Amino acid sequence: MNYTFQFGPLLNYLPQVVSGLWLTLLLSFVGIFGGIALGVASAVLSTSPWKPGRLLVRIYVEVTRNTPLLVQIFVIFFGLPNIGIRLSPLASVFIALVFNNGGYVAEIVRGGIEATHRSQVEAAESLGMTYFQTLRFVILPPALEKVFTPIVSQCVLLMLSTSLVSAIGVEDLTGAAMIASSETFRTMEIYLVIAVVYVVLNFVFRGVLNIAGLMIFTRSRRRLLGRA
Repeated sequence: MNYTFQFGPLLNYLPQVVSGLWLTLLLSFVGIFGGIALGVASAVLSTSPWKPGRLLVRIYVEVTRNTPLLVQIFVIFFGLPNIGIRLSPLASVFIALVFNNGGYVAEIVRGGIEATHRSQVEAAESLGMTYFQTLRFVILPPALEKVFTPIVSQCVLLMLSTSLVSAIGVEDLTGAAMIASSETFRTMEIYLVIAVVYVVLNFVFRGVLNIAGLMIFTRSRRRLLGRA
């Protein structure tokens, strides 16, 4: 093998890569927080006494978890125009990312809710708390704290999955790399650089989300301070 690495030609594409990085961050932000909001709402509905709501969430979760994200993007971007709904590539991927992440988060949070001991619910009911008061003050806070670590892992996976949006022409980080690769033919160099960027983003996202968790959940913060 007589391959010479040349990273110099890639400097001309630095503005596109930076622009793609910012778009990746935006896509990740919307997908993560939109997905968490949708997932928590779906988890609450899936554990509610309303049977049609539970069935609806079950179908949503099964569809989300048993179809690839890329197929979901294609259905929204290429499929919806057939029934008269036309969306821009960016709007399509925003919807797909929130939809996908919401399904996974819903199942994670549902597990946390169902892990709540029945005695806590009975104590809340004995105090005259309504169903929604019990949910808000007794069930959801400890449930979310229990499952926060898998939620963080799922959100990091979503960030990495944003690379799929380049398949419909969205110039995220991977999309910018594809353009640079096709024009310079330095495929090895550009994708090595992009891989390193994704690794750094992985640690950054985990760190930021874990710090946010310590700020939100006081018991976790107290345990951490107690160990220190």
